[in-house]
Amino acid sequence: MDIVLLHPEIPHNTGAVGRLCVGLDWPLHLIRPLGFSLDERHLRRAGMDYWQHLKLTVHDSFEAYLEARRPPTLTFLSTKGGTSLYDAAFKPDGALIFGCESSGLPKDYYARYADRLVTIPMPGPHARSINLANAVAIAAYEAWRRFAGA
Repeated sequence: MDIVLLHPEIPHNTGAVGRLCVGLDWPLHLIRPLGFSLDERHLRRAGMDYWQHLKLTVHDSFEAYLEARRPPTLTFLSTKGGTSLYDAAFKPDGALIFGCESSGLPKDYYARYADRLVTIPMPGPHARSINLANAVAIAAYEAWRRFAGA
């Protein structure tokens, strides 16, 4: 399964996601523009010695990613999703797609991919979202749990 970060802004979040991808043996796809350099020390520190094992691809646009990978299913994680993560359908060769930390997915994606928006339930009344790296971990391990038959 592909993990896709659209326009990530915070290097240590991306580093943590990269480390997670190494642990799952899943590729990480970053979509430009990036809010940091891939040489950023915070990125490397968060990924630690795992970064050398990361299957990383950087794409100039989401369309370039789609053309290169052609995933059969796209699942967009968003606080605006109508389907709970725990009710979503996943396929092992699909993609989990996450927006940037400050503004989420690009505005037009909410209409274009409305039927593919999935949300992580937030029972607490005071937070509108959780940290990007945490959201990726929750979604990725839920998908992996289903594939692994756990």
